[in-house]
Amino acid sequence: MDQKNLILAIALSLAILLGWQTLVEKPKQEQAEAERQRVELAAGRDPNTIGVPSLPAPGQTAPAATATGPRDRAEVISETRADRIDVETRSYRGSINLTGGRFDDLTLRNYRQTVEPNSPSITLLSPRGSLNPYFAEFGWLTGNGAVTGGGQTKWTTTQNTLTEETPVVLTARTDDGLQLTRTIAVDDSYMFTINDKIENVSNAPVNVSPFGRVTRVNTPETRGFFILHEGPIGVLDDQLHEIDYDDLEDEPERPETFESKGGWLGFTDTYWLTALIPDQNEQIDARFLYDTTGAGADLYQTDYRGTATPLAPGESLEKTNRFFAGAKVFKTLEAYRDALGIERFELSIDFGWFFFLTKPLLNVIIFSANWLGNFGLAILAVTVVIKLFFFPLANKSYRAMSAMKALQPKMTELREKYADDKQQMQKELMGMYRREKVNPVSGCLPIVLQIPVFFALYKVLFISIEMRHAPFFGWVKDLSAPDPLNIFTLFGAIPWDPPTFLALGIWPILMGLTMFAQQKLNPAPADPVQARIFMFMPLIFTFFLASFPVGLVIYWTWNNLLSITQQYVIMRRMGVSVGGGKTKETKEE
Repeated sequence: MDQKNLILAIALSLAILLGWQTLVEKPKQEQAEAERQRVELAAGRDPNTIGVPSLPAPGQTAPAATATGPRDRAEVISETRADRIDVETRSYRGSINLTGGRFDDLTLRNYRQTVEPNSPSITLLSPRGSLNPYFAEFGWLTGNGAVTGGGQTKWTTTQNTLTEETPVVLTARTDDGLQLTRTIAVDDSYMFTINDKIENVSNAPVNVSPFGRVTRVNTPETRGFFILHEGPIGVLDDQLHEIDYDDLEDEPERPETFESKGGWLGFTDTYWLTALIPDQNEQIDARFLYDTTGAGADLYQTDYRGTATPLAPGESLEKTNRFFAGAKVFKTLEAYRDALGIERFELSIDFGWFFFLTKPLLNVIIFSANWLGNFGLAILAVTVVIKLFFFPLANKSYRAMSAMKALQPKMTELREKYADDKQQMQKELMGMYRREKVNPVSGCLPIVLQIPVFFALYKVLFISIEMRHAPFFGWVKDLSAPDPLNIFTLFGAIPWDPPTFLALGIWPILMGLTMFAQQKLNPAPADPVQARIFMFMPLIFTFFLASFPVGLVIYWTWNNLLSITQQYVIMRRMGVSVGGGKTKETKEE
């Protein structure tokens, strides 16, 4: 009884927790966002317009800026074509704006919006004046608060294109006598290196501080799932900071501020990251802030300011900063962490509470996929490894469950005999367990221990870009998405888009059948109510998991098949029939 109650509590808790988020919270968030945009438009304000705030001194909020009407991204870039240098690498296609030296036009060559081969590439950064501006810039702050190098600084260059092999050199001179030189290099992945030199060619001393900022206009569309962080992020003073967009909105007059030696900060999406990476020996003041303007749009900014350095006439100063903009590929982030000394850079991937399982699990799956050539096969192989790891516990569990199944006729007799005396019935049951050396709770231990593994694999499928658009076989083109087929459309034969809760594909059905088969091997609850509830559990989980990544459903189905095989073999060895009780051969003996 205790065993069945524990399993039931775990299953129902899981269903309530994840079902509430999927069926209630997410639709509510989508409805709230739609209503917000409706109100903005009704008030005559376009929610997709905003200007760019200047970089205020640490501790101050960003001032409001003048709104500019949103236009087509390609149109904005075309109008500023003469003031841009191209970026052409194996990973990027885009340009850098010579006004402010701004990184505001980057498209990722190797990633597309859908699994279709002709689908548009992922656009990461966009300029001011476009629909959703998102950009980064670096420069210097002088003692009087002026922005130099970023903002409206006009850079010049004799080069037209930035590639992995050819860095570009920019130059500028300010009205107050500062000579600026900037060298921008990029590798074949997603890291820009910005070397800034400032020389005081005036007759007066000046204090200068390096700065960097990433500005994002309009709240981006997020997946809205509690197990995933999307928004401002950074490792500052050796601590990981994950801040939600709405947390900044709640207190716009109080930006989140930190002091740190080195570190990094920026914005993270499910698969993409922009990150400012100052000199790791530089003492910085870092901030996460929120601002609004009369246009009614939202602006989020992460920025840092380095230590002020006095420059006498004729003196110069150099600083090297880096800017990451691209896909959160686990091995790439680890390589940057180790090569550049960027503390915990791989934690831009949200590994969650079970990071001690999620990180090694992702490592093993990537290794297996490289060896097998398919992430789906890697999941099957890792499932076998997990089953082998839990084999001793599972063996003990299945032996206990088989023994319980063999005792079921006697348990039924006791319950019928002492139907009116519950205390005596429990006493007789416990006595029988001791005589037969059966522990009714031992069958739950492997299930409880495998729950963290289940969640860890779910996290891997949910957050890792390695799984994004990773195909399996047949109709499965993306392991991170739900099964694309649906029994309620006769697998595509009927042109109908059913609601989410009716999205029932082939793999969820197979998972439900294996769950039902495994349930038949287990001892049935003696309580008729519990028995009916357990009878419906495979059906409930079939619908429940239908909206989950198909890779997770494949894992569960394969895990069930392995468990069924293992349990069946143990039952036969113990002389327990699948239908319950002892086998004929054992009884005759």
